[in-house]
Amino acid sequence: MTHKRKTAIVIGATGLTGFQLTKQLIENDKFEKIIVLGRSKTGLQSDKLQEHIVDFDKPESFAEFVKGDVLFSCLGTTIKKARTKENQYKVDVTYQYEVAKAAKLNNVATLILISAPGANPKSLIFYSKIKGELENKIKELSFERYLIFQPSVLMGQRTEKRTGEEFAAKFVNFFSKILPFLKKYRGIDTTILAQAMIKAYISDEKNKTYKLGEIFNNLSST
Repeated sequence: MTHKRKTAIVIGATGLTGFQLTKQLIENDKFEKIIVLGRSKTGLQSDKLQEHIVDFDKPESFAEFVKGDVLFSCLGTTIKKARTKENQYKVDVTYQYEVAKAAKLNNVATLILISAPGANPKSLIFYSKIKGELENKIKELSFERYLIFQPSVLMGQRTEKRTGEEFAAKFVNFFSKILPFLKKYRGIDTTILAQAMIKAYISDEKNKTYKLGEIFNNLSST
């Protein structure tokens, strides 16, 4: 029996993980169309790719485009870039939740979200708190399937330098080989994370949260 090729929607496609994910979706023959919503173009070229410039503050600017089989939600920022907690909350929670709501109304079956380790709406750490809040909001939308990924430090070719993060990730990755308890803090290359997200979608897994070790294990399993 021939399986219908899928349409994927991506937000955050100009970011480190979202860009790698979009490239891999284009190259994957299980997907016939990739719809990207963002405030700027990715620079990628493909007949499979449809890019829409949208204003995430105005849901009416993107609601009609959030139609397909799976939404990959890869938006995220830092307090340094956002400058205020209010701005970070908008990117990390409000924008993603509004797109997810539009996807649910348009009968998108699956949502795949990049979150963070330690996500907990009751956390005293602001970043962990808002990531936990978003996870709960996504679950309450009752998609047919949701898959949540909680990687640690993301590694790859950034347009902006995050020297401290990069050094910490390389330090932990090196010493985790001799100190096993550090493994849960090691960095992950976004190429690997994107592969794991696509593999999880193609599998029968549903309503699952992947912590860092499970991301690596899922990718290496047959």
